[in-house]
Order: sequence, then C-alpha cells, then structure tokens
Amino acid sequence: MREALFVKQNAAKWDQFENMQSNSPDELADRFISITDDLAYAKTFYPKSRTTAYLNGLAARLHQSIYRNKREKGGRFITFWKYELPLLFKQHEKQLLYALLFFLTFCLMGALSARYDDTFVRLILGDSYVNMTNENIQNGDPFGVYKQADPFEMFFFIAINNIWVSFLAFALGIIFSVGTLYVLVRNGIMLGSFQYYFFSKGLGWDSVLVIWIHGTLEISAIVIAGAAGLVMGNSFLFPKTYKRMVAFKQGAKDGLKMIIGLIPVFVAAAFLEGFVTRHTGMPLWVSCSILAGSLAFISWYVVIYPNRLHLSSKLTKLHHGTEGRI
Repeated sequence: MREALFVKQNAAKWDQFENMQSNSPDELADRFISITDDLAYAKTFYPKSRTTAYLNGLAARLHQSIYRNKREKGGRFITFWKYELPLLFKQHEKQLLYALLFFLTFCLMGALSARYDDTFVRLILGDSYVNMTNENIQNGDPFGVYKQADPFEMFFFIAINNIWVSFLAFALGIIFSVGTLYVLVRNGIMLGSFQYYFFSKGLGWDSVLVIWIHGTLEISAIVIAGAAGLVMGNSFLFPKTYKRMVAFKQGAKDGLKMIIGLIPVFVAAAFLEGFVTRHTGMPLWVSCSILAGSLAFISWYVVIYPNRLHLSSKLTKLHHGTEGRI
C-alpha cells in the first residue's frame, strides 16, 4: 500500500485519538494497541517517513495516557494489573521469547556438562550442598533441605532473595543487555546441572514433583526479569526512530514496571517454598495440581491474556472501520 493511501485511510482515526480525551482504561488500551499496529506497519514499509515519526509520537502520548489516567487509587491498581502489565508483555513479546530460549539453551548446556563431567555439579552447586544432599539421600529424605529452616524465616529470606535476583537481572541490562544475559546464563546452567543431579540419582521425577511446586513460578519470574533487562538494554542499542536517550528512558520504565509486576509472583513462590514444598510426602494429585495451576497462570497472564487483549482491540478497530464505510 502506498503511504498516501495508508495515511488517507487512517488519518481520521489518528486525529480522533489525538484530540478526543478519554478516562476509560478500556478505550485507552484499545487506542494504544491500534496505534502500535499502525506504527509497526509504518516502520515496515515507510521506516524513515514523517508518518512513522508522527505515529511514534502519538503512540508515546497514548502510552503515557494509560499511566496518567486520573482514577482513584483502587482503580489505578486494577488498571495496572488488568491492562498495563499485560500490554507490556504483548509489546515486548520478542524479548520474552529471547530470554526464554536463551535460558533453556543454557539449562541444556548445564545438564549436558553435568552428564559428561563428574565434577561439574560440585563446581556449580558447591561441595557443601552436594555433600548435604547425598547424606539426605542416604537417610531416605532427599529433599530434607526444605525442612530445616523455620517456614516463616524461610519464606522471608527466599522472597527477599528472589526479588533481589529479579532486580539484578533487570538492572544489569544497562550494560548493553550483556549483564542480563550473564544472569540468565548463570541461572540456566545452575538449574540444568541441579536437575540432572537428581535424575542421575534416580530421583528425577520425584524432584520435579517437589521442587517445581515453587520452581514453576520462581523460574518463570526469573526469565521474565531477564526479558525486562533486555527491554531496557535493547532500547539503548536499537532506539529505532526515537532519540537514543528517549528510547532508553522508555525502555527502562517499561522494564521496571515488568519487574514490579513480578513481585507478587516471587512472594507466592517463596510462600510455596517455605510452607508447602517441605511436605514432600503430599499426595501426587496435590503436587500435580499446584504445578499445573502455576504453569496455567503464567501461560495465561503472560501469553494468552495479552494476546486476547490485542485481538479484541483489532476486532474493535475492524468494527469501527466497517461502520465508517457504511
């Protein structure tokens, strides 16, 4: 499509979005997704045109309108979880995918290294942890480490540690995303070697049913934190049509909001690790239900729900366009 025709077909809508104020979170979300769709099209076919620059600016203003929507505090809280955070996940879905693939790759490398090098697990996990776990296995309680500390104390320190790791993964993205990749590499290799260690002892599936009760949320959140770091780092490396510092500030803001959104996930993971994982003899259906519920929540909130918001906006846009031609 020629640029002039593209502008002609959408100019009325853009003008309406720019001049008509709205306090409705649903309306603001629909406008933002619609404009980002148009911006993506313009960047593909007219990357250096004034149209693309104009849409960049309009998208930025709509983005800010979502966050500056003056509603009561309770409503603002709901808006963040219902619209802002899912829209950020959709907007930065590539970074989420890259973080996941990078993490899984080094999980596999960690497992393979542990398989072909008998000293690798001790190198990664430490002699004290391996010796303690070997002793627990001999005593018939391979996951006894989760029963040693007071549950409240365990919950508190695990929550603080997990939140710290997520902020570290995000903050190190400022080093051109390299720092974030380092955190993903380190945690991926650790998880891969850790999981292989239990499989090598004939306790692989037992470890899945115990450790992943809390690990499903915890590891998912670490991957999302890595994506937040990539959002910030890549915004500086690849500013597109924005000025570099403008792009970096926006990327840092988006990444920070993603990290803030992870805090309840880390708290929930810490609660499960502190109070639930220690019950290693729980019925199989209980373990499977917690695992399935955690995985379903992450899949729905990070992938399915954001895409439904996006699709809903597209259908609304198509409906309005059809009405305009009648």
